[in-house]
Formats: sequence, structure tokens, C-alpha cells
Amino acid sequence: MVSLSMNEVSTLRWSFDEDIDSYFQAGYRSIGVWRHKLSDFTEDEAVELLASSGLSVSNLSWAGGFTGSDDRSLEESIEDAQEALRLAAALGAQCLVVYSGGRNNHTVRHAARLLRLGLDELLPLAEAIEVPLAIEPVHAGCACDWSFLTDLDAMLDLIGEYPCPYLKVALDTYHFPFQGSLWETLGRVAQHVGIVHLADRAKAPSPEQNRLPLGRGKMPLTEIVAGLQGFGYQGPFDIKLFGPEVECLHYWELLEHSLDTFGKLLPEPAPRLIA
Repeated sequence: MVSLSMNEVSTLRWSFDEDIDSYFQAGYRSIGVWRHKLSDFTEDEAVELLASSGLSVSNLSWAGGFTGSDDRSLEESIEDAQEALRLAAALGAQCLVVYSGGRNNHTVRHAARLLRLGLDELLPLAEAIEVPLAIEPVHAGCACDWSFLTDLDAMLDLIGEYPCPYLKVALDTYHFPFQGSLWETLGRVAQHVGIVHLADRAKAPSPEQNRLPLGRGKMPLTEIVAGLQGFGYQGPFDIKLFGPEVECLHYWELLEHSLDTFGKLLPEPAPRLIA
């Protein structure tokens, strides 16, 4: 059965407990948790709220910034990511979303070295507590402070360096596709995906990330969802919307529209494809 979650960044003005209650009432059975919204709750309170809510946790966002682009040292970023991993395990999250951090005036080689140092520290913990790290590549048009990983081939090469099932890709359709043909790209990436963030767009990504509700842009979402499933992806899809076009919408409208539109994206039955 396909799992659909709503990411908390989509309902920015609601609190953590409002998100939980509203998502469930709207028909969702999974949530993408944003760490920022947990600031008013203790970890035990958050775990208890979710345990009694009927919602599973598709992903926890976010950790990373190993290059210092957010003014933290490498050691501080690693410690924060370790804390986030433990929180993800407590919440029962299927993965922790990770951003490498921007280049921050480093060479790409040095930025990659800093990321690898972070992964070397984090992957043993991820494996021990069984929470995958899902690194999100970001389109060059809005990468800036978020990530120096703007090339899907480079992302897959990095994963290939670590023979560990707990290193995954967070694939965001707002940034997709990065290069090459759609089907070729889906075939290469599907087996490595830990979470799929869903958003539409009408034009090339920009720093403010003006995301659109599903079906209101030009992204081939039906083909992406069908292709990922056809190539073997069985993980969750997570609605992740923000930006000027979303901020003006009533959140209940957004919840209902997303759930209804996603249902129309699903193939019946999902095709099985050979990469």
C-alpha cells in the first residue's frame, strides 16, 4: 500500500499538535516532522502525542550543514545530527533528511571531504538505531547555503562509496530531474531513495522555492510516481509545499487538494519496470 504523508513545513503557521490533529482528520496517516515545530514540546511529549495520534512518521527534517554554511563547526553539526538521529528513532521516523551544506567558499573537493567526515561519524549510529540518513541533493538554482550536491550522479557516486543500507537519497520533485532522461534517471535512483518529497513547479527552481500544489505546475508527477514504483521504490511520498503560491491558500484546502490529487497520480495497477 502506498504511504502518503504531509510535511509540517506545508502548514507553517500551525503548531505541532495542530498539525497532528488536522492531518489525521483530513485523512492522512503519516506525517513528515519538522524539528523546529518540536521546540514547544519535550521529546517524551512529542513521542506520546504521535503514539496516540494514529500517524506514523515518514521522515524527520533536518540535520547537516557540515560545510559550515550555517555558521556551525563540523563538530557541532555532527553532534546535532546525532541528536536528530536519536530523536528520529524515538519518533519511529523512517529516515532523517540531511543537507550537506553549501560550498561556503570551500573547493568542492574540501566540501565533499567535510561531508564524508560527517558521514563517517553518523552512519555507525544510523545503523545501530536503524534510522537511514537520506541526503537531499538540491537544484543549483536554490542550493546556496543548503547543499553543494546539485548533481544526481555525484550523489549516487557518494552512496556507492559506502556499502551501507542506511545511506539513502531524499528525492524532491521540486528539484527533479537533475539531468538525463526521466526514465533513465528514475531507474538509476529508485533503489537508493529513502523518501520522496512531492511538490509541483511552473518554472525553474529559484532561491525562494516557489512551490506549487500538486497538479498546478508542469512537473511530470504521474510519470515520476509511477516510474519510482515501477523500478521498485516502496517507501513513502511526502507532500512538501511552501512559498508565495502556497502561503495564500487555506491549509485545509491544501490538505484536501493534496490528498485528492495524489490519488489521481497513482497507476492502477503500478507497472513493474526493468532498469
